[in-house]
Amino acid sequence: MSDEQLIREMLAGNTDAFAVVFKRYHRLVHLVALRVLRDAGEAEDLTQTVFLEVYRKLGQFDAARGTLKVWLLQHAHSRSINRRNYLLVRQFHNQVDLTAVEDERGLWSPIRPPVQETNQVTNEVLSALPEAQRQTIEMYFFQGLSLKEIAQRRDETFSNVRHHYYRGMERLRFYLEKGIRHEAENSSVVPSGEG
Repeated sequence: MSDEQLIREMLAGNTDAFAVVFKRYHRLVHLVALRVLRDAGEAEDLTQTVFLEVYRKLGQFDAARGTLKVWLLQHAHSRSINRRNYLLVRQFHNQVDLTAVEDERGLWSPIRPPVQETNQVTNEVLSALPEAQRQTIEMYFFQGLSLKEIAQRRDETFSNVRHHYYRGMERLRFYLEKGIRHEAENSSVVPSGEG
């Protein structure tokens, strides 16, 4: 059954249709939650929450604004960001569990930065990109959309979206190698292709 048929069945009260939607998309929703939250237990809980909320709000789904997959991913991403911010404010990941500290001593690597530091760097670097490049990269990596789907959603040509993606990735590599401040200090130095 297509997603549209499944939605019609769910709106008619068919709970089996909801089970099909869950089976079809729960791994994708869980992956989005895991990427944002970086905690398997939190991601699993959030996945369940997203599907329950989507089921309750099914009447709000508008096929003219996107597919069921996109709607689920947007919901998952939004809820994941909210949950991550909630956990950060309450310093959930800073609470010390002595057994976990002992277990992690053997696994800790100075090469891998802490998750919060990684998130901060990611947000900082993404915010330094031009808007079109930032949106394209976020939609590609965080919402799981293809470049063709992004072009449709943004009402742009495929070649423009592809240009935003590759220029954005090139700029991200430059920032990660040289630093954002380095570009500001040396404004004459522009990543290749940005002239």
